[in-house]
Amino acid sequence: MKNSLIQTIGAVALAAGLVGCATSNPQSTRITKEAFGAVDGQKVDLYTLRNSKGAEARICNYGGIVVSLKMPDKNGVLGDVVLGYDKLEDYVKVTPYFGALIGRYGNRIAGGHFTLDGVTYMLATNNGPNALHGGLKGFDKRVWRAKAHDSPAGPTLVLNYLSQDGEEGYPGNLQVKAVYTLTEDNGLRLDYTATTDKTTVLNLTQHSYFNLAGHGDNLGHIVEMPADRFTPVDSTLIPTGELQPVAGTPLDFRSPTAIGARINQNDEQLKFGGGYDHNWVFKKTIGELTMLARVSEPTSGRVMEVWSTEPGLQFYTGNFLDGTITGKGGWVYQHRNAFCMEPQHYPDSPNQPKFPSVVLRPGQVYKNTIIYRFATR
Repeated sequence: MKNSLIQTIGAVALAAGLVGCATSNPQSTRITKEAFGAVDGQKVDLYTLRNSKGAEARICNYGGIVVSLKMPDKNGVLGDVVLGYDKLEDYVKVTPYFGALIGRYGNRIAGGHFTLDGVTYMLATNNGPNALHGGLKGFDKRVWRAKAHDSPAGPTLVLNYLSQDGEEGYPGNLQVKAVYTLTEDNGLRLDYTATTDKTTVLNLTQHSYFNLAGHGDNLGHIVEMPADRFTPVDSTLIPTGELQPVAGTPLDFRSPTAIGARINQNDEQLKFGGGYDHNWVFKKTIGELTMLARVSEPTSGRVMEVWSTEPGLQFYTGNFLDGTITGKGGWVYQHRNAFCMEPQHYPDSPNQPKFPSVVLRPGQVYKNTIIYRFATR
């Protein structure tokens, strides 16, 4: 009777539009909202989504950042599995894209320029000679319009952003919607859609830094990826244009392999990336929701599956973390303390005609689904 009453109160609160109100009883609603600060005079809020199993995602509308993601371990104990900060000002001050939505173009574009329909567009070179993750002020540094609601799939946060024509050098007024849902099967689902009024290029992804143990290095995490090829890179991490077989290389994760098993081998690709920082290529139909990777951590027993409609996956092992960042709870993030799994189109595709197209034209609708699904073993 008590549980039924609590559920009824929660349903009434949702129906009355009280989703954004703080509550002293977290069981009375699956969505709460609190002030998180402001950026350039724009209010930023922190939304907490909870499912019936106790899993919890905290997401702010600055950059669509997943501030924390709590999932149970093999003993049922909840733990935060993503890196980040406790305060908004730290994200604004310096961040290696912790937990953020990435756009307009995730990953690198060679030389900070591309040509589209005979017109050359110049971008900021914010990663050596190249453009990275949308420029100096990409989608990760924008305040998105936010609205939360309870859906049949789970508590949901809808984020919208208008990227104006010429922003960061990209053509077209781009309307972007990013929908986060915390599902009942302990998945954090992200559904992107976008439209443009002028032909442009687009490659959206998500940039959470995961550690399934919560803290410590990532070397004992076990990774499996059913990809038989990858896009080799040059010394500035720009693809050469080849699709190289993973067979016989340290990048072969077709069988479950610990991150630390081969990461320090004397291999040119590993030296270029300082470890793994590459795009894996999958035999799949673009737009088909497919599992791209499975990662497990033996101590906690947590398992994460990565599902996506995208043709590639950037696997990055926190090679540039160097002990200069103090994150949540005072933890200092050291070298390889986390990993990223970023479903995407291939890096530098606007300059690589043999790669799958990233061109979006007026009248077309861009769609991209990413799911990080958690379990235990």
